[in-house]
Amino acid sequence: MNIAEQLKRAAAERILIKDGAYGTQIQARKLGEADYRGALDLGRDQKGNNDLLNLTRPDLIGAIAADFAAAGAEILATNSFNANRISMADYGAEHLVRDINVAAARIIGEAARAAQAKDGRRRFIAGALGPTNKTLSLSPDVNDPGYREIDFDFLSDVYVEQIEALVEGGAEIVLIETVFDTLNAKAAIHAAKIVEQKLGRELPIMLSMTITDLSGRNLSGHCIEAFWASVRHARPLSIGLNCSFGAAQLRAHIASLSRIADCLIMAYPNAGLPNDLGDYDECPETTSSQVRQWAEQRIVNIVGGCCGTTPAHIRSIAEQVEGFAPRAIPHRTARMQLAGIAPMVLAA
Repeated sequence: MNIAEQLKRAAAERILIKDGAYGTQIQARKLGEADYRGALDLGRDQKGNNDLLNLTRPDLIGAIAADFAAAGAEILATNSFNANRISMADYGAEHLVRDINVAAARIIGEAARAAQAKDGRRRFIAGALGPTNKTLSLSPDVNDPGYREIDFDFLSDVYVEQIEALVEGGAEIVLIETVFDTLNAKAAIHAAKIVEQKLGRELPIMLSMTITDLSGRNLSGHCIEAFWASVRHARPLSIGLNCSFGAAQLRAHIASLSRIADCLIMAYPNAGLPNDLGDYDECPETTSSQVRQWAEQRIVNIVGGCCGTTPAHIRSIAEQVEGFAPRAIPHRTARMQLAGIAPMVLAA
């Protein structure tokens, strides 16, 4: 049985749990620049380069992964949100992209196997791809709306490099997350399909959009329904929402997506909204009680946490959704009809 079928089978039995925020856990350690840099000499300040810690502090990243697994997470994502050539250019670390991603996947793989050895529960390793700090749909120059810093083929190549390294390290799934630009996500999907062809086997994709306002649109202007229409051809293993807001603000949008998508629904909100200092104050019990409402409505298959969430949040979420039946995935044709799309009728 391939990875996608294994995860689908598990998701048919119960609501699965994804991990929480690595950035939040790293920031809580109050690391100095030397912690990030380690023995590397990159000529620039590395403080804040969380992905580099896969190389310089693998013990720390492994400990965070182990904490999330112990809290009940069954889908563990790599600490590789910015581990791509574009984002690493800010730190002068482009040449380390492969090493960072291979290490990221290996660290999570070790944590997954160790957790399974303790409790017998299968953990899935998701290779996390962030959106980069560039956009294909919008111009960074207000005086030149047609200008783009990068093009589709370049971004796809950037993602191919990252995905290949993540798979080399043991990633089983490609998680394209925090999608603020739908075209960026399509470049990542394109890259995943290229790597899939090279591998000669299926490489499951999970997609997660982030909305920028309560109307439910991302930065490139796509609403929930438009985003699904743009990416459904990829037949993702799951689609959903992350980051954006807290669970209360995401509930209506998740419900909308749940009605039209013919795949698993995954949602992992922030721990509420940030305070004036950018910190998240929402306690685990508050976040989990709101996520419980999603379970009660049967609109989710996988839940977890994003910014501000800790192992305590993940443990509380796991406890709150335990025993609830997962969302049922209707037949593809039924979903098309709900979305107002007429299924194609083939002549005999």
